[in-house]
Amino acid sequence: MTEKTLAGKTALVTGGSRGIGAATAVRLAREGADVAISYRASTAQAEDVVKEIEKCGVRGAAFAVDQSDPEQAARLVDSVMDAFGRLDILINNAGVFLTGAIDAVDADVDAFDRQLSTNVRGLVATTRAAVRVMGDGGRIVSMSSTGADRAPFPGLGDYAATKAAVDAYTRGWARDLGSRGILVNSVQISSVNTDMNPETGPFADTQRAMIPLGRYGRPEEIAGAISFLVGPDATFMTGATLLVDGGFMA
Repeated sequence: MTEKTLAGKTALVTGGSRGIGAATAVRLAREGADVAISYRASTAQAEDVVKEIEKCGVRGAAFAVDQSDPEQAARLVDSVMDAFGRLDILINNAGVFLTGAIDAVDADVDAFDRQLSTNVRGLVATTRAAVRVMGDGGRIVSMSSTGADRAPFPGLGDYAATKAAVDAYTRGWARDLGSRGILVNSVQISSVNTDMNPETGPFADTQRAMIPLGRYGRPEEIAGAISFLVGPDATFMTGATLLVDGGFMA
């Protein structure tokens, strides 16, 4: 039986309808937290995740939000407060992954702008709104990537830059919020089996060859790391970037 270490707390997981976000939402619910998730378009998947959350004996809710729109991203926090009355944990998981070389003549500039808006501007807007209502001792975890420190393939520059920004914000916000006891950390992942980067994709074998464990990660494994960061055993950990990468950066 899972220990209810998060009982009485409310968590928000952005991009929580599938993949790492869904696994994290359910994991936090099993540990006793009420959990809100956001999603952009996959209503049916979001409703399924809420059902799994509620099976854990806690409250769940899903909100349709375009995280690339900073105003919507900020209003998401108001929706959570209206539904639950409090916010203790923020998991910045919503993200977009696009590739393209800087010299590509057919680059979709609008798409890359959306990636920047989702991965950085929306994340900042949600966090700024969250810390205004979050009590002392809250937790913020943002999803990053090993690409923030190492871009192993051509065409990763734009995506890598967004994740480097996430890690930089993590360090800065840890300083900003330390006096309130709000812990701010990020999780750097390598290849994880999600819709965004499936283990059956065309470049999966190349990625697996770069990971000492020889396999993709599972969303539940990343959720476990996030659970640690928001739980009772990480109380002296802030401004850190936790590697959960199967040894990719070794």
